[in-house]
Amino acid sequence: MKRHPMRLLTTVVCFSVTLGLVGCDYWPPALQAEIEQLRSETQTLTIEKTELQAQVTDLSKIKQELQGQIDELSHINREKTGMITSLQHQLDVTRTRALKAMAPKAPSHKTSTKPTVKARPASKNAPKAPANKSPTPKAVSVR
Repeated sequence: MKRHPMRLLTTVVCFSVTLGLVGCDYWPPALQAEIEQLRSETQTLTIEKTELQAQVTDLSKIKQELQGQIDELSHINREKTGMITSLQHQLDVTRTRALKAMAPKAPSHKTSTKPTVKARPASKNAPKAPANKSPTPKAVSVR
């Protein structure tokens, strides 16, 4: 009696191994349709993945180009900022010089006297008086 279950077990194992090696060629139609649907979805997704990878590559190139432009513009911005700073400094210096040139010169501390005006001769400043007219002429001619 012990041999009968052992034989049955051996037969089942041998049959299973044989089926496993040979395989089963029967696929139900619903399962075949589902497999085909999954294959077509896989192909579609593979195509979409390829397109997206191409877009990512293109966008990466564009990003690199834009980054190069940003770097170039940043460099130009730094140069222009330096130029503006330099020009502002020059403008401040020029304004200071202009204000100094326009400001009235303060008298120096050494000379504290008032400037003198040249005195004019009295004859020029005085009004002309009429000439002395005497009743007799100085020279009279007699004939």
